[in-house]
Amino acid sequence: MRFEAIASGSSGNCIYTGSSTTHILVDCGISRKRIVEALKDLELDERDLAGILITHEHSDHISGLQVLTKYTDCPFYATRGTIRRILEYDRSGSLDPERFIPIGCDESFMIGDLKISPMHISHDAADPVGYRIWYGKKKVSICTDLGCYDEYTSDCLKNSNILMLEANHDIRMLQAGPYPYRLKQRILGDKGHLSNAASGQLLSDILHPDIRQIYLGHLSKENNLPELAYETVRVELLMKDIPYRPDDLPISIAKRSEPSGCLEF
Repeated sequence: MRFEAIASGSSGNCIYTGSSTTHILVDCGISRKRIVEALKDLELDERDLAGILITHEHSDHISGLQVLTKYTDCPFYATRGTIRRILEYDRSGSLDPERFIPIGCDESFMIGDLKISPMHISHDAADPVGYRIWYGKKKVSICTDLGCYDEYTSDCLKNSNILMLEANHDIRMLQAGPYPYRLKQRILGDKGHLSNAASGQLLSDILHPDIRQIYLGHLSKENNLPELAYETVRVELLMKDIPYRPDDLPISIAKRSEPSGCLEF
């Protein structure tokens, strides 16, 4: 199985994962050019895609969809609420509703030899989801754009071999920063984005010996720093009574403007 974070952040999100025979994207919130370049480095192109999973309708997750639909015949998977909102936003009418396949939270389905299971997340979108993707017993989990988490979230993410987890902002940077008060409250709310500290707390609940890589993703350009996200998560883990030393864990930052590099496992 392979995994690569092509882009992660408020300026655009796109993730590749797949097996030797099935290739999918999670979100396409960047330009087709960037997606094509990343796929080329993986020795793939758009025609190899078996599907695009969409987490929700915000532009940083779907902005490349209208162009991609002209170059690939693969279907787009999203919840009914997300599909409805995307089509409402499509003023040009360039998106064919028949290309969308409705999915439901915790209702698993297959794309080729990959098993996909959407999970509910708390975000200010129509019906947002994260994704758990299995190839045999290997599990990739992608969970960003959530303002809070609960036991359900932890249970969904347990036993992940590859984990993409949101660490969007440093709370003090956000509070002292230039954003309007209403936007700050939105980000800090239960349907906003996960802070660095909350990300570390969630991570401490789901660590296990077979985790291969942890990506901290969807970092805010204005309200976070890669070093700060990493260190805050590290401190949160140090404070927990868990049998893991943060410095020994495979934690990295998913970059905003360049691919993370392909991980095979």
